[in-house]
Amino acid sequence: MLEGKRVSVIGVGRIGEALVRGLQARGVRAHVRGSVRHPDSLARLAALGIDATLSNVEAVAGCDVVVLAVKPQVMPGVLAELRGHVAPGTLVITVAAGVPAARIEEALGPEVPVVRAMPNTPSVLGDGMTVVARGRHATGEHLALARALFDAVGKTAVLDEGLMNAVTGLSGSGPAYIYLVIESLAEAGVKVGIPRDTSTLLAAQTVLGAARMVLELGKHPALLKDDVTTPAGCTVDGLMELEEGKLRVTLLKAVVKATQRAQSLNP
Repeated sequence: MLEGKRVSVIGVGRIGEALVRGLQARGVRAHVRGSVRHPDSLARLAALGIDATLSNVEAVAGCDVVVLAVKPQVMPGVLAELRGHVAPGTLVITVAAGVPAARIEEALGPEVPVVRAMPNTPSVLGDGMTVVARGRHATGEHLALARALFDAVGKTAVLDEGLMNAVTGLSGSGPAYIYLVIESLAEAGVKVGIPRDTSTLLAAQTVLGAARMVLELGKHPALLKDDVTTPAGCTVDGLMELEEGKLRVTLLKAVVKATQRAQSLNP
C-alpha cells in the first residue's frame, strides 16, 4: 500500500529511523522525507538515503502520509507550525504518547485524517509491537495504510483510541519491565556461580524463547508455565518465591501506573 507514496517523518529519532529502515528492508519503494531539529543530524538522514530538512513545513509539502514522531511535550509547537500546511486528505499518524487524535484534528483541521499509533523500541530491530487507532475522520483504508507502515518494523494490532494510554503502559513501557526481569535473572545466575556474560545470555535467550512459545504456539501462558512445572520439581519452588514476592501484582501495578502517567501527558 505504500508503494510510490510520499512519506514525511517529522522528527527522525529512534522510532522514525526504525520506520525508514524497516521500509527499506522490506523493499518498499516509497519516497521518504524527514525533518530534524539540529543541523548535525542532517548527515544521519542523508546516510539513510532520504531527503533531509530542518523545516517541518518543507517536510510535509506534497506528502501523502505524515508521521509525527515527536515527544508529547514538543507536539503543541509542531502542530502550531504545521497548521495550514498539511494538505486536506493527507494521512497524519502520531506516535506521541498521551496525545489524542482529536488534538491533532483540532490543530490541523477536519479535512486531515488522523491515526494514532503506539510503537515500542524493539521496532528498531524489526520486532516491535504497534497498536493503531483511527481518529474521527480516518477511514478503514487510512488504518490499513498505517498498519502497512508499522508492519515493516514488527507486529500491529487495532484497538479503540480509548485504550491507547493502556497500550502505552503495557507494550510501550513494557520493554523496560522486561529488561529489569532479564537483569535480575542474570544477577541471580551470577550469584549461583554462572559467569556474567553467560548468565546474561541465558536470561535474555530464555525470555526470547518463552515469548516465541506464546506467540507461535498460541497457548495461554498459564498452560505453558504448567508444562515447565513438574510435580515436586525445581520450578514450582521458584514460582512460589515469585508469588510470595508479589511479582504478578507488582507488574500489574507497573502497567496501571504507567497508564495513568500516559493520561497525564495530554498537553
